[in-house]
Amino acid sequence: MMDAQNLRERIAQVEAKRLLLLKYQTDPSLSTLSLDIDQALVEMDDLMTEFKQTFPQGIVEPPTVA
Repeated sequence: MMDAQNLRERIAQVEAKRLLLLKYQTDPSLSTLSLDIDQALVEMDDLMTEFKQTFPQGIVEPPTVA
């Protein structure tokens, strides 16, 4: 099972990689790869939308058992 901190870190990684893809999207030397980049951006956006729908309040730490 994944804990809340690990999930936060993975979401941050996805967001960082999305920014990198945005940078590559404007690079004219990538020619046909731009289609793959566009598709990856669409899929990442879909993933983040689903994440925000699943966790509208963000990731909440479970209560600790004393």
